[in-house]
Amino acid sequence: MPPLPEALAIHHSPFTVYNTFTMIHEPHSLERRTIQFSKDVIAFCNAVKLTPVTRPMIEQLTKSATSIGANYAEANNASSKTDFRSKIYIAKKEAAETKYWLELFGELENCKTRCRQLWQECQFILMTLQKIVTTLNKPKMDNG
Repeated sequence: MPPLPEALAIHHSPFTVYNTFTMIHEPHSLERRTIQFSKDVIAFCNAVKLTPVTRPMIEQLTKSATSIGANYAEANNASSKTDFRSKIYIAKKEAAETKYWLELFGELENCKTRCRQLWQECQFILMTLQKIVTTLNKPKMDNG
């Protein structure tokens, strides 16, 4: 398959993720993975006992976790390279914030195991977004 013309390449993320279970190269699997992560965080938050302390934490965690995938999806439909870069940076910031909230939730006795799992998935997503940022920031080699 020939590469996409430069004008079209900015509309689709050039980054893919290997499925860790099947090791199959899946285009756009990061988008699916961020959607699943959002669903998992929502399910976790719905199971947390509401208290005056956990209520604002749940709101913050839900907002930041769901924003990762939303911004990544927007990046994949960006109107320019600048727009793509901006959305990727926002998604990365939201992933870092999500890790923060998960670490705080991990201090609650009944949340430790699930938070560790969610934190690890968020770390994977954050590292993948960091790889995209690193690739975006690499200077282009002059072939001439």
